[in-house]
Amino acid sequence: MNKKILLICLLTALLGVCRQKDDPAPQQAAEQDLFIRAVDVSSYSEIATSNQSFFDLTGNQKDFLAILKENGVNTLRLRLWVNPNTLYSGFDDVKAFSQTIKQNGFNLWITVHYSDTWADPANQQTPSAWQGLQFESLNDSVYQYTQRIVTQLKPNIIQIGNEINSGMLHPYGNMQTNLPGFIQLLQTGVKAVRQNAPECKIMLHFAGIKDAPWFFNQVSAVDYDIIGLSYYPIWHGKSLAELKSTMDQLQGTHQKKIMIAETAYPFTLDWNDWTNNIVGLTDQLILPNFPATPQGQKDFIKHIHTIIKETSNGMGFCYWGGELVAWKGKQATDGSPWENQALFDFNNKALPVMESLKKQPKVM
Repeated sequence: MNKKILLICLLTALLGVCRQKDDPAPQQAAEQDLFIRAVDVSSYSEIATSNQSFFDLTGNQKDFLAILKENGVNTLRLRLWVNPNTLYSGFDDVKAFSQTIKQNGFNLWITVHYSDTWADPANQQTPSAWQGLQFESLNDSVYQYTQRIVTQLKPNIIQIGNEINSGMLHPYGNMQTNLPGFIQLLQTGVKAVRQNAPECKIMLHFAGIKDAPWFFNQVSAVDYDIIGLSYYPIWHGKSLAELKSTMDQLQGTHQKKIMIAETAYPFTLDWNDWTNNIVGLTDQLILPNFPATPQGQKDFIKHIHTIIKETSNGMGFCYWGGELVAWKGKQATDGSPWENQALFDFNNKALPVMESLKKQPKVM
């Protein structure tokens, strides 16, 4: 090797060392963006079978996940049912979709319903395969199932139950009739995560704000990382000031990270199929600040984003149903009850609300 070549090699190596010191590697840079900007896309694996085309903010056709990625979404949330009577939201479907999510550079957030169908404040039905078990056997099933989730799906965030206002796995974990049983089931799910995936963050998820302080006092003995709240004006009140004060109270009392685990807002009160929509009346809106328009939807989510940024332990938020366009056709009576709250308009073009999902400057 002559002196000229040796000098070039030395300069190249030196520049490489300087670049490593000054510029974080891509993975390191991504890890510094700790604020979660998530979208729940639980129905997308089904919607994808209808060969829908999606378009970005400028009208260019693009891959659905690519549109979310380019608008700052860094986490995707999926529901998981135990043995659903559908091809979707069961373990195999969620596992396959989870791999796609990770391959596209998103964090993975799994909401475990511990049911064969929707679990929410009014419904916490024990999976059919677990019904009739002795409590000890049920408790073991919760451990084994949760262990399987964290070891095979490898989520970054896991919810132990979904909207568990009334408990979970009724009647075993009904808060009103068996609070100790409910706490034990939560602790068993947590134990499965801590022992098998200690890096995974654990969320407990409550729907609403009114009784949230009471609920999180009841579960204070449970070892978890994140307080998760659902907030929809149609169900949880129209006071964003109350939302902010409740979040401040909760994170101050329990010293946990806090997130809006579910929220959404309509861009219109019209419909794009014959399926009844959940939101369709003006008295379900926060007026006059947030009308059912593309700008009103954008402003609402921007305000949610700002509220969480201004909360000292605010960790992020999740837009629910962003994918729920009218994928079964304009005359479907079993289609989407949510197409007027999706992140895409009735032509599947990305709405301005996407801009409210992007990274915002840190609030000082």
